[in-house]
Amino acid sequence: MTPLERLFGGQLPKLVMFDLDGTLMDSVPDLAAAVDSMLIQLGRPPAGMARVRDWVGNGSPTLVRRALAGQLDDSGVDRAEGEVALGLFMKAYAGGHALTTVYPGVAPLLRWLRTRAIPLAVITNKPEQFVEPLLREKELGHFDWIVGGDTLPNQKPDPAGLLHVLSQAGVSADEALFIGDSRNDVLAARAAGVRCVALTYGYNHGRPIAEEKPDRVLDDLRELLV
Repeated sequence: MTPLERLFGGQLPKLVMFDLDGTLMDSVPDLAAAVDSMLIQLGRPPAGMARVRDWVGNGSPTLVRRALAGQLDDSGVDRAEGEVALGLFMKAYAGGHALTTVYPGVAPLLRWLRTRAIPLAVITNKPEQFVEPLLREKELGHFDWIVGGDTLPNQKPDPAGLLHVLSQAGVSADEALFIGDSRNDVLAARAAGVRCVALTYGYNHGRPIAEEKPDRVLDDLRELLV
């Protein structure tokens, strides 16, 4: 019996949902390049990859505002300035994703799940327009449902995306798994009543993800299989 099956009392889940950035792929290099392009166009110094890594996870508008603030607390950023900066960021980020890489354990787990005909979903705070092209570019194959940060009125940590997919799939919360890397992911899964596996390598604003007490903490997605 695999660790995944043990999570479900000896059965396989009937639905597996994934976060994207920091879970399936490391997108920070391209996000940082787009942030720095935006900042330079605004006459500001670039932020650099290390700082951007601590700012990602709450969607593009929040990332941009944090970059303008130079910190996690973006409450002092002017709204109009944030909208102008967001437009510059979106244009820069749409230019390509050559620096984004898939984490090592992702493809083996996705293949394993697909051979067992388990429905798959991606639920991310990244704008929806980028999600499917990025999955296709990185050869991660077909997902049955994709929910971006602007697909629904609310994004993680709100459970709306998870609840939407559960409803579409006709699967109960106790039959589903959500896999993520951040506090937002754990909170969304908990609010939806879904089991949650969290990864140590992602983006959690510099905090250990174990502090959020997900059902299991992994260093590699292949740990669900062996």
